[in-house]
Amino acid sequence: MRARHEISGTTPLAKRRALLHIASLSRSKHQLNMQVEVAVDIAATPQRVWEVIRDVERWPEWTASITSIQRLDRDAASLGSDTQARIRQPGLPTMVWKVTKFEPWRGFAWETRNWGAVTIGEHWITPSGRDSSRVELKVGIDGLLEPLFRPWLVRMTRKNMEMEAQGLKRRCESAQA
Repeated sequence: MRARHEISGTTPLAKRRALLHIASLSRSKHQLNMQVEVAVDIAATPQRVWEVIRDVERWPEWTASITSIQRLDRDAASLGSDTQARIRQPGLPTMVWKVTKFEPWRGFAWETRNWGAVTIGEHWITPSGRDSSRVELKVGIDGLLEPLFRPWLVRMTRKNMEMEAQGLKRRCESAQA
């Protein structure tokens, strides 16, 4: 017998949101249906890479995958576990991202929830030799409609991640701060 959930709400939109919420509760937070990973080797120290990555409001200067980032947290001077940011990307709705995992000088993960889906973005730095680093970018998306849009999501996500990886490489390897 199927479990039945009664939805209270006066509008069809309220009922749809409630159904999406129920569907999201039935999934594990750490099991994401779609995952895309991009890695890039950078001829710069992990410290230099961290300096660039942690300054999220300047990302639009070096990656075309971000139009703007506005920090929403109180301590906008430093990236940390309570960081929240409003991010605009070409072709996507504006989303608020919240840092969920933070390791200074190593990287961070943040997530956003939009349209009944959860998206987790990760940025991790590892030393890969003298004065060089490897950065791994990971994005995972899970939601009720994700399977339907998966081909488009994978293409768009990979394109944005590759732009970010190459922009990060150029910025870190240049003398520009």
